[in-house]
Amino acid sequence: MKDTAGKLIEEAGQLIAHAGYNGFSYADLAERLGIRKPSIHHHFPSKVDLVIAVVEQQRAAIRSQIAVLENGEPDAMAQLLAYVDYWKRCIEDQSATFCLAGVLAVELPGLPLEVGAAVQRHFNDLGLWLERVMALGVEQGAIKLELEPRTSAQFFQTAIYGAMVMARAYGDPGKFTFVVDAFLARMRTESPGENDLPRRSRRDRAE
Repeated sequence: MKDTAGKLIEEAGQLIAHAGYNGFSYADLAERLGIRKPSIHHHFPSKVDLVIAVVEQQRAAIRSQIAVLENGEPDAMAQLLAYVDYWKRCIEDQSATFCLAGVLAVELPGLPLEVGAAVQRHFNDLGLWLERVMALGVEQGAIKLELEPRTSAQFFQTAIYGAMVMARAYGDPGKFTFVVDAFLARMRTESPGENDLPRRSRRDRAE
């Protein structure tokens, strides 16, 4: 997005991810983009409008990525691994060390209600997808759950965002990998090496 509104959303998203809702102002954006504050107000009359636009853009991007996964990858565990690997890459290369919706969720008690509602919509989208993946994985025999899919999806979300906190707190991307891989290991119905075996032989062994 090369228009002014698009640049504002992109820049604000980076600032939120690093410093939170209260960590930037329109003056900061004006300076970074070399424009005047009235130009920002022309596109986004208030900071609330801008931050909601940032969250909604991320929601749209995630919904698009989920659709690609669900339409192109029938294996539930592979979908989960694709999601996890995305965050592993982002944290390792520092392109996105923390989900901006996660940053805003931490600040939720002090955020305007409209921003809080947008953040909750983001987590609802992610939670519903994870619930579908968990249920599909059980059906496929690739995932074992200690609790029903909805609760398991919420625990998985907690593990992902908790692992982000650990990685940021220690300045060590490996913390994210360690926490999430340990969580995934509890969900697998097969040991890592068994994935390379033909499906028939695995089924025969189980019988």
